[in-house]
Amino acid sequence: MFYGLSKFFKNILPKRLFYRALLIVAVPVIVLQLIITIVFFDSLWIKTNKGMTKALVNEINTFIEVYDDQIYKKDEITNLFSLYQDLNIEFIDDNSFIYNYEERWFSPIDRTLRRELKSKFGSKNYWFNTTSYTELIDLRIKYQSGYFKFLVPKDRVTSSSARIFALWITVPAIIMIFISLIFLKNQTRPITNLARVAEKFGKGEEIEEFKPSGAAEIRQAGYEFDKMRKRIIRHLNQRSEMLSGISHDLRTPLTRLKLQLAMIEQKSISEKMSKDIDEMENMLNDYLQFAKTQAQESSSQVNLPNLFNEIKKDLKNESLNLLNLENVSLNGRASALKRCFSNIIQNGLLYGKNVYVIVQKGSNGIVIHIEDDGPGIPEDHYRNVFKPFVRLDKSRNLNKSGVGLGLAIVEDIVNSHGGNIQLSKGSLNGLQVKISLPF
Repeated sequence: MFYGLSKFFKNILPKRLFYRALLIVAVPVIVLQLIITIVFFDSLWIKTNKGMTKALVNEINTFIEVYDDQIYKKDEITNLFSLYQDLNIEFIDDNSFIYNYEERWFSPIDRTLRRELKSKFGSKNYWFNTTSYTELIDLRIKYQSGYFKFLVPKDRVTSSSARIFALWITVPAIIMIFISLIFLKNQTRPITNLARVAEKFGKGEEIEEFKPSGAAEIRQAGYEFDKMRKRIIRHLNQRSEMLSGISHDLRTPLTRLKLQLAMIEQKSISEKMSKDIDEMENMLNDYLQFAKTQAQESSSQVNLPNLFNEIKKDLKNESLNLLNLENVSLNGRASALKRCFSNIIQNGLLYGKNVYVIVQKGSNGIVIHIEDDGPGIPEDHYRNVFKPFVRLDKSRNLNKSGVGLGLAIVEDIVNSHGGNIQLSKGSLNGLQVKISLPF
């Protein structure tokens, strides 16, 4: 029971820290204002209005009793009460007195008037309307063959202090909430900045010097994040430099071996050894390409149709079919994305006859489908092919002369852009690669 109730409150509460903090500040202020208002209306305003309404009804009742006394002149009595009691009185000789009127139960003035008039004149001997006039109440009391029509100022039955009180209650509350908005915005801005920088760093984008701000706890989190970021960048740079150094050191003896093989008279042996040397060079290139995926590259707006057309132009292969390319762009690293898509397309062209590319704009991002008509990959190997240095011995592998880093590079680039990649069996019985990227 309590779990369901807790889940219900979690669903209706705001998710962002700014609005939650605003709720913590605003709710007590609003509740306090409501309590004060209810107490005021109950103890002061309603009781005051009830006393004023009761006094008015007593004055009307006194006028009718005096008017009914034969020793006084009717006109003089009417003029005296109109002059000194602020009552506009008129007797209308009309026996068809209609009691029915529109009852406004939500109006305190109507409720109090109805209660007092009913106790003095009965339930069917009066009629009133508080909405016909802006500043007057139209009140009618049945009398003999007609009725008295009283036009009474509304301030006779209601206190003007209610408006002043409502003003003093509402305006300070609004000012307090507005000041709270400013302070809460200043407190949550450093958290938002930290989250934005962490997101950019997670996507591999270049970050300028980050300066933590805000409360002490937020500053501490910012400083720790900045230290972690610098350690990771230093580690990646060291890895890239190490692999670059290894590549440079190994290329020199490989070049000497090529020169020595060119001087060997036995061509069959020379060709076999040359193939082995070429494969070693390709392996070195794969290592370097894997290390470069973490290299810092500035982000920019990348137009995907233009990028795929550029890939097709570089490959010069008519088997690459660009079927449906919607004109969409995303914020990313152009070189990394080109390397990612090129790896998948070249892999499809290597094991299939045709590769088909579809780019679609979804509700939450961009969806890219790359499908080939090759032998495909068994479903139980879908996750393994993304691991570095894993090669499939059966229907296909990433690169016949490589070391199994192609899809590891692809997944790393896609994840660094905040997207995801999925493998499935395509409609052509080959491999279908689905890449989802945010705008």
